[in-house]
Amino acid sequence: MHRAIRVTTASCAGFYLFVYGVDRPETALYALFGPVALGILSPIPGSGRQRAAVILRALPVGLVLITLGTVLAVHTWAAVLGMLVVGFALTFAAVAGPRPAGAAPGLQLLYILACFPPYAPDTLGARLAGLTLGVLLLAACEVYLLPTPPTATYRQSLADAVTIAGRAAAAAASGDRSAEGADDAADRLRETGRQLRLSRLPPAERPAGAGRADRALAQAGAAARRLLDQLAHLRHTPPTVSVVATATVTSGRGANADADATGQDTKAEADATGQDTKAEADATGQDTKAEADATGQGTKADAGAETDADAPSADLLGRVAALCEAIATALRTGRPPPRSGPPVLDAAMRDFQGLRITQATGPPQSVPPAPVLRRQSSVLALTESARILQTAVRVGLDGRRRPPIPPRELFWYADTPTYLLWWRRLTGHMTLRSVLFQNAVRTALGLGAARLVAGSLDLSHGFWVLLAVLTLGRTTAGGTWTAVRSALAGTLAGALATGTLLLVVGRHTDAYAAVLVPAMLAAFALGPLLGIAWAQALFTLVVSAAFAQIAPASWQLAEDRIVDVATGSAIGLLCGLLAWPAGARREVRRTMAALLRSCGPLITGTVEVLLATPPGTAPLPPTRPVLHRLRLAEAAYLQYRSEPGDRSEVSMDWHAVLITANHILLGAHWLPRFDLPERTVTPEATALARTTAGHLVLATDRVAAICAGEGPPPQPPAVPAYRSPTEVRGLSPLPALIDLEHWLNSLTAQLARIESSVPPGR
Repeated sequence: MHRAIRVTTASCAGFYLFVYGVDRPETALYALFGPVALGILSPIPGSGRQRAAVILRALPVGLVLITLGTVLAVHTWAAVLGMLVVGFALTFAAVAGPRPAGAAPGLQLLYILACFPPYAPDTLGARLAGLTLGVLLLAACEVYLLPTPPTATYRQSLADAVTIAGRAAAAAASGDRSAEGADDAADRLRETGRQLRLSRLPPAERPAGAGRADRALAQAGAAARRLLDQLAHLRHTPPTVSVVATATVTSGRGANADADATGQDTKAEADATGQDTKAEADATGQDTKAEADATGQGTKADAGAETDADAPSADLLGRVAALCEAIATALRTGRPPPRSGPPVLDAAMRDFQGLRITQATGPPQSVPPAPVLRRQSSVLALTESARILQTAVRVGLDGRRRPPIPPRELFWYADTPTYLLWWRRLTGHMTLRSVLFQNAVRTALGLGAARLVAGSLDLSHGFWVLLAVLTLGRTTAGGTWTAVRSALAGTLAGALATGTLLLVVGRHTDAYAAVLVPAMLAAFALGPLLGIAWAQALFTLVVSAAFAQIAPASWQLAEDRIVDVATGSAIGLLCGLLAWPAGARREVRRTMAALLRSCGPLITGTVEVLLATPPGTAPLPPTRPVLHRLRLAEAAYLQYRSEPGDRSEVSMDWHAVLITANHILLGAHWLPRFDLPERTVTPEATALARTTAGHLVLATDRVAAICAGEGPPPQPPAVPAYRSPTEVRGLSPLPALIDLEHWLNSLTAQLARIESSVPPGR
């Protein structure tokens, strides 16, 4: 209702001024449709001030589009070519985030209005004046008339989450298990992490842009979610457990964790992706219980074996708590966290790992039991998450950074010029495998075909044809057909009501002036609530009442409306049938399969780097191809979750695929940071790790084939649970090999979870 009041006020103020005050009908038309385009047709997210800022930034673009449409209206073919270019460019703007994507439909309507006959370049000034006044009135109404209050910014939400993480780390360092409420603490930590998912944030606050600040804040959010989940895992542990059963528990827990995580996140994903893109990034899946396993945390059993004598872990946790406090302060004040001075984690982490190696290679009595080493591995992994969080926040607040920040593959954007960041975002989606590119092509072809048909048949009020294509098109043929059926029924009902009004009232414009305001309020307030049919019926009444005041109209105006909407619906439905009719349903299968196949070499490459002889001689495996495919897969999954229809394919756990890919990436960056002493790596350990990695690659290829619908290849040998040499031959435990153990076993469990989600017979 508030939005309806704002848009109605802005539209009618300019419309009545130019129609009855200065008798400029051309100007009045654009003063009316400018606020409708950017206020109703454009789902611009954010508070009143945020929307006003987007609307004002869109005004120059709208002026250019009206100028272009006015000039190209001289010939049908020129208008069609312009429509193809404008339709593609504005729809593809979704790669820039939810705000440009929200403004795109309204800007397309402005070009549509201007590109139809009569060809009247002499009216360009009047058109631009009407749009300018209407948009300025709308921006003023957004700020001063029943404005939408602001929500918490992403930085504020992130600061609150980091503060909670710091308290949990301090409690873990002190050994106080009651400070956060014992068993409930872990659930609260995980829920805090889930609140940082992009899918749960207002679209206006999501760091979805291609710039350095948005990229860094998004990465900081992912690191904070991971840190919270790792702290939850560290806290929510049973008091005792048998050491012998540890490896078995490790392997089994990954599947259970993934099952829990995906079950909890499906509802949130479905609710949150009704409009967005992407963004959603939201689909990264780094806030699940399985996250703990992939980053080398171990199991609940391991944490139960911690002793009070593990002072190095307590010291490192205290440093993490202090760092979280500094990061939260930086996020609230806007000043970057310190680059040097306490707390510094890099040196502390290396000292911690060096102590673990010294203990492992010393006398047998100095070697801690394997469960304690696994606990230390968990602490080291969450410290790495805190380090990445600190670096990402610093980049987000401090701007461009030189020299390159390690790990270079994760922070590649920190020293990259802004224009190159945007260029990479655009070119990265310039592929037929991108659902954003597919949507842009489908929309451009539909609008171009509609402009060609309307111009060739010389349809009266032909812009209604394009408006129908623009508003009724969906990403699937089934969704388009559902929208078209409702729209035709609503248009027919609205046309009957409008025809009756035109017959009864005749040319008494005062009556139409009185009808316009309540009709707009009803259309803009009730339409979104009651559905497409009601929206089309009421909007038919609105446009008829408006055009009847500009020029004499008869009941044939309602007839034109029916013909135009039916024509546009047919064109939109045809494009939906011909251009990617399944929407993201097929693309999500292709992109997930390509993502998994690109992860296979990363697994073996990470193991080779870790076990290279001498240390440091094996090159780091490239992760850029995986990151690129991960972005495409996330975009496809985001759109897939937003599409209505048969949800039978939900049983194929796409979300678990994204979780697994993220875990592989994190392990590839984290595990090689600490070299293994050459003299302590036994041939048995090396052979076992390489064999397990090879089996994992085969399992990854098998799951990728299932995702792509190719049918599973021959069943590979079962992947054995990888265990460090300590439990195999009684050898001295190597800390880095224990870290590797958790990573490999977690990936094994996650791949098994994905394959188990495949429906029987597929």
